Amino acid sequence: MLRRDRLIRMQIHQLMDLGLFALAFWLAYSLRANEDLQALLGMVPVSPFRTFAWLYLLLIPTTPLVLELQGFYTRPIFCSRRQTAWLLFKGCLFISLVLVLTLFFTRVQIPRWVVLWFGVLSFGLVFAKEELTRLLLRSRFGGTQHRRRFILAGTQAGTERLRTELERKGHGQFEVLAEVDLNQTPLPKLIDLIHEYSPNGVILSTRHSHFEQVEAAIGACELEGVEVWVVADFFRTQISRTSLDDFYGQPLLVFSSAPEASWQSVLKRWLDFAGALAALLLLSLPMALVALLIKLTSRGPVLFRQQRSGLNGQPFTIYKFRTMLTNAEQFQHELEAMNEMQGPVFKIAKDPRITPLGRWLRKFSVDEWPQLYNVLCGEMSLVGPRPLPVNEVKRFHDLAHRRRLSVKPGLTCLWQISGRNQVRDFRDWVRLDLEYIDNWSLWLDLKILWRTVPVVLTGAGAS
Repeated sequence: MLRRDRLIRMQIHQLMDLGLFALAFWLAYSLRANEDLQALLGMVPVSPFRTFAWLYLLLIPTTPLVLELQGFYTRPIFCSRRQTAWLLFKGCLFISLVLVLTLFFTRVQIPRWVVLWFGVLSFGLVFAKEELTRLLLRSRFGGTQHRRRFILAGTQAGTERLRTELERKGHGQFEVLAEVDLNQTPLPKLIDLIHEYSPNGVILSTRHSHFEQVEAAIGACELEGVEVWVVADFFRTQISRTSLDDFYGQPLLVFSSAPEASWQSVLKRWLDFAGALAALLLLSLPMALVALLIKLTSRGPVLFRQQRSGLNGQPFTIYKFRTMLTNAEQFQHELEAMNEMQGPVFKIAKDPRITPLGRWLRKFSVDEWPQLYNVLCGEMSLVGPRPLPVNEVKRFHDLAHRRRLSVKPGLTCLWQISGRNQVRDFRDWVRLDLEYIDNWSLWLDLKILWRTVPVVLTGAGAS
């Protein structure tokens, strides 16, 4: 299914689900406000519905956002009922928890049964909608309306591969009417097939095809008013995702191995800004106390500044509470033989340059607090690969390791919650960073932040 079709389908389902969640909230209230039920169960009367109607302002943006973060709208159309139920259950549970937290902080008195029934009813209504949608698509009417009929054109190997992909992933949505080898079949034959079968479109496989014939086929379909899908598989890539864009009206194929720009990336930036600002305000007094302790216990500046490699390797100045002697960097070359990391990174478990206070600051990641300013400035993110010194990045022997620079560095990452300094091989470190990049989502960031809290509080994995 084309991305535009998936987007339209997702938006329609989001509007439907939003209406069903709103209906579930009203039904939950009506059920609780039923006088017969109140008398039967001995419940006290509930306030008028208009008292709680403002909660729709919370449900309207939250509902589609939470379900989309769960992957509810990106699952296959005919996925298993178990998968649908599980994703929907997690979404309903999270929305109900958001509702409970909102009521707690706003001090609004609403019966607990309303929240419970809201979660149950919303799950039931949306799941019933999904079942009706499944029945409709599998019916004769639905199959006819949604099935697309195509002619495949390209090389023989290319069209065979396309047919296999359509049969495997199409779930019966596509019907192949004919296959044409552009390198062997004259263009008039393709036009005759279009007249004979009246297809919805032509899919062109361009690999190993002559571009003049591809261009001529597109021109012929253009005159016939038949839609053409060009499979841009003429370049082999290993991990890059391909997307189509335009540059001042010129069509572009974009190959990217980093997360693409999306509303989730916009929300990530806002989360970074709001989280860093709130944390700086909350930690302002503790940070002042730490600064005083550093000043009293060792000579030198309170803050340590160093050039680190940021997004795409762009250098920036990172800020940390000083945990070492002032001339620590000058003595690093003398300690190179003691390096416990395999790779270009330098780490020693019991570094003699660390001050007694600095060892405690490092154990509980207190030394990282000033980096909230880097996050506030947009140089770092709350979650992302840890930034390395510029000189260590220059020593990368495997160029594939530089892909960890394709996203903003962060305060915490998968490495942070997977043992920190117990991960001794730099290749394992990079593997965790690339796993994060390849599977990035806003939900993954939230999970990493949540798992970071106990790791930092207990000093797990620090040395």
